[in-house]
Formats: sequence, structure tokens, C-alpha cells
Amino acid sequence: MQIDILTLFPQMFEGPLTTGIFKRAVNRELVQLNTHNIRDWTHDKHHTVDDYPYGGGAGMVLKPEPIFQAVEALKPGGLQQQGADIMPIILLTPQGRLFSQQIAFELSQYSRLVLICGHYEGVDERVIEYLATDEISIGDYVLSGGELPAMVVADAVVRLIPGVLGSEASAVDDSYATDLLEYPQYTRPPEYRGWAVPEVLLSGNHGEVARWRREQAVLRTLRRRPELLNKASLSSEEKYLLSKLKTLTE
Repeated sequence: MQIDILTLFPQMFEGPLTTGIFKRAVNRELVQLNTHNIRDWTHDKHHTVDDYPYGGGAGMVLKPEPIFQAVEALKPGGLQQQGADIMPIILLTPQGRLFSQQIAFELSQYSRLVLICGHYEGVDERVIEYLATDEISIGDYVLSGGELPAMVVADAVVRLIPGVLGSEASAVDDSYATDLLEYPQYTRPPEYRGWAVPEVLLSGNHGEVARWRREQAVLRTLRRRPELLNKASLSSEEKYLLSKLKTLTE
């Protein structure tokens, strides 16, 4: 996969996306990450990327010209997209659809992504209407710019690419991958300061371990994020367990 990030601050990506799992993915040539300074597509001596909003108001707005020209430079031949040639052009903005594990999986199916980092009071509406194919928000709050959201999206997507993680099961078992929070995890020692690891995890019975983990995932989700259970795929046994647990907590 190739990820192109358009930003006013490319230096912000030098740390988070050049270490750990992301770095291994790049080294294995599973991912190609390119950061592009939007100012490189300006044509005045001051490299102006923003201007006052029409109609008045506080703050500045990112101009459309450098953003359009940057994307066009990344996609020679124009912006018309068909079939396998589709390249999602995503604007990171508080007004976008709320990012989720499902969206991360959806984006991981593409061979190339373009992420546009918004800034100031936002971008010229023509970027949204005629250039971006999607708008994504990572939460109901406001950040200084789209750089941190771009890092979040890139990291969540890249770890879903086959071969990136050490074990393919890791991504499958993650919280939200099954619409449930992940079950509790333990490691050695079996007892620490009087707190023991649940006996079932030491039993060697893989079937019982799997059942315990699933039950714990349902219980943890009920306690912490009950709204997720509305879309989780539960067996009849798990539904019965859930109704029993709800009764006990009422």
C-alpha cells in the first residue's frame, strides 16, 4: 500500500510513523509512506496556503489551489477514478464520519490512500465538494490540525495489511474487530502480590480458554461500552449470558 499525506508540517510524521510496527512495514516494503508539504504547490514568494474567509469571521481558511494541484500531481492523468484505479482522497476534519475499526478495514483494501490534513478554520468548501472522496474524524473534539488524525488513520490501516503484524490473529482478536472489547490478558508470573492468573488459563484446555475469553469479552463490553453489544454477533448462549448479567447488574 502507498499512503500519501498532504500537510503543512511534514516533520511531525518523522517520529510516530518511523518506528515500531509502521517502520517494519516500510522496511518489508509492505507500505510506502510519502509526506508532501502543501506549500510546495504555491506560486508566490511567501508560499501562501491560507486566506481570510469570505463573509468575514475569525481565523484563516486553507486555499483550494495548492491542495488540488498537490493531489493532481500525485495522480497524473487527472482526478477521474474508475475501477481498480480508485484512490481514496480523505480529508481529516471534525466534520467527517467517525473513524472506526470497520472503516480502517475498509481502507486497508485499497492499494493507495491520500490523506489531507486540514488546518486553521478548515479548508475551502470546494476541496470537500470536488476533490475529497471522504471525510474522516477521529472523535468529537477539535485538534490543532489534521496531522495527528492522519497518524491515527495510517497506523490503524497499516496494521491490517497482511504480513505487517507478527501474527495475523493479532488483528482479528483486537478490541472492536468483533464489535467487542478484548478479553483480559495475563502473562508470567502466575501469581503476583497475591493476585493469581485465572485457573482456566493455566489448564491447557484450549476450548475452555476460548470460551472464557469470549465470555470475558462480552462482560467487559457490557460494563464499559454496552452500546457496542447492539451490533455484536452473539451466539444464543452468549445472548442468554448477557441477559443474565444484565439482570444481575440492574
